[in-house]
Amino acid sequence: MLKGMFELKSLPIPGAYLIQGKVLSDHRGDFHKKVHREFFEQNGLEWSFAEQFYSVSHRDVIRGMHFQRPPFDHVKLIYCTRGSAIDVLLDLRKSSPTFGQCVDVRLNAGDGQSIYIPKGIAHGFHSLQNETTIQYSVSTAHEPSCDDGVFWNSIPYDWGILNPALSTRDEKFPAFKDLKSPF
Repeated sequence: MLKGMFELKSLPIPGAYLIQGKVLSDHRGDFHKKVHREFFEQNGLEWSFAEQFYSVSHRDVIRGMHFQRPPFDHVKLIYCTRGSAIDVLLDLRKSSPTFGQCVDVRLNAGDGQSIYIPKGIAHGFHSLQNETTIQYSVSTAHEPSCDDGVFWNSIPYDWGILNPALSTRDEKFPAFKDLKSPF
């Protein structure tokens, strides 16, 4: 079952991957597999997740750009189970050749795609439809004292929207130019 179940594609940010999973469909509906220990181990990817959660967003909501500071920084595995979103990654690793750069991936429910996000990357997304549901698996538990972010409109990325719906928390994040990256 493992062979041909996943395809791993490198994204322009080192250590970030698009994982294309095979979607099995029949008269009952669809079946999606998101994590398989052997595949993840063979590719040097974290597969043990401490928490799993999801968000449901209205159209034109932006959530992000979120990360956790060490020692509670974590790997994330992201996928869309309903609706669609533009998922954005920002490299915060000072020693990375792509420090300060962004990459985006469109996620659509049912497409079988997941994004593997390594430690040191801020993450956010723009919901393109009402009730867009994004599933997160993270390698460390949420630690409020290490929770942090970057203001969405201060990064080198054109979100294609002027007045998104934001949380009060996300509105208060520092601009990227003012961030003292812990990575």
